[in-house]
Amino acid sequence: MTDPIDDRDEAAAALERVFRAAGPYLDGLPDRPVRDAKAEDLLLGHLGGPLPETGDGTLASVEELLRIATEAATGTSGPRFFHLVVGGATPAAMAGDWITSLVDQAAGLHVASPLAARAETTVLAWLKDLFGIPASYGGVLTPSATLAHVTGLACARTWWAGQHGVDVAADGLSGLPAMPVLTSGLVHPSTRKALQILGCGRDTLRTFSRDDTGRLDLRALADALAVLDGAPAVVVGNLGDVYSGDSDPLDALADLVERHNAWLHVDGAFGLFAALSPRTAHFARGVERAHSVTADGHKWLNVPYESGFSFVRDREFLARAFGGWGVSYLPEADGAEVDYNTLGPESSRRARALPIWATLRAYGRDGYRAMVERHLDAAAHLGRLLDASDDFELLAPVRLSIVCFRYRPPGVPDDRLDDFNTRLGEAVLRDGRFFVGTAAYRGAKVLRCALVNWRTTDADVEALLPVLREVGRQLAE
Repeated sequence: MTDPIDDRDEAAAALERVFRAAGPYLDGLPDRPVRDAKAEDLLLGHLGGPLPETGDGTLASVEELLRIATEAATGTSGPRFFHLVVGGATPAAMAGDWITSLVDQAAGLHVASPLAARAETTVLAWLKDLFGIPASYGGVLTPSATLAHVTGLACARTWWAGQHGVDVAADGLSGLPAMPVLTSGLVHPSTRKALQILGCGRDTLRTFSRDDTGRLDLRALADALAVLDGAPAVVVGNLGDVYSGDSDPLDALADLVERHNAWLHVDGAFGLFAALSPRTAHFARGVERAHSVTADGHKWLNVPYESGFSFVRDREFLARAFGGWGVSYLPEADGAEVDYNTLGPESSRRARALPIWATLRAYGRDGYRAMVERHLDAAAHLGRLLDASDDFELLAPVRLSIVCFRYRPPGVPDDRLDDFNTRLGEAVLRDGRFFVGTAAYRGAKVLRCALVNWRTTDADVEALLPVLREVGRQLAE
């Protein structure tokens, strides 16, 4: 088979093969290993080899990929993937993503897809409503939190350069001083990466921490802004640290930037969802006063990769940072319609609003509040189990859905705990029943669980500690 037109009648049959495989795969996620190293070793080699001169045809190709993928994929959509702050995909979001591939819209220009443009406008309004962000804010969907940071910080850079009398979109950064960016030790590497992409330099960011947890030293940051004596600056507030779930005091930061000539950018990659529960809404208080806010969809929203979003108080900065192409073959939208490729870093864009629309329409505010609170309960439950044990140590208070701890088995001296927990983390991944990450926190090697998958319940966290003990005993033998 050399030309897809010769196989045009197989499209529906190929999709039907995927549909038939979907049920068993999804139903088996709670019981299958999160990672099957033997299947990986056996099957991933089948993905390689030289490019075929003559293809196998649609059905043969799809069936082969299905066989490899359903057996060798990491179970990131399952309830026991506790690493990397990765959610799954709700049933509605997954179906919405299939619809996205089916209709395959060019989502950048309104004229190319009024469907995609209207869906994006709708879900941005719904998300602002969900998080308590004013309806007047502009917004755009992005592939990830990193690209959402690029979007928000590009708007901040546009504002900052304008304060110096420069149109940075037209003339670049040449001749400008370094843009001051100030934050706490809770800052995520994606913020640094966004600054790197924007040409501002990842290491120009200054952190102000009061201790080794990274928590903000507000007085020191205020003093640093005062030294700038009215010169424009950018302040980054962090909502939901990936190690401890801790957050910066956003209301206090909003007060601070109002007193100084500063832009407040909030990283709410997963922590923005704290706004959904009365139990945790205080962490998000002040986000509605930020100049730009970013979050991830493929974390606590539980929509498929890739999904992020960025909101900006003054929507004109989005167009100034990313619009103004001025080429005749790209027609501009009229009136109230929006060309979203002029409001963010992408030109060619997938219609990623459709799975978001599907899941928000399916479950609404109440459904998402229930999911977030179930995860808060599960994280708190795991924290209590750790506190009650003799051989585990909880290293940070459980504030959101992040649990940071380490294993302290009898007979392992303190000076060997870091090495032991490093090896335990590696062994748990090989074991495959759970996917738990290791990290360095407050100078110690720790285990870290992020509970954001819609399938995860108390039963999953209750099963974790016996597995860690079993694998730990094998290491100690």
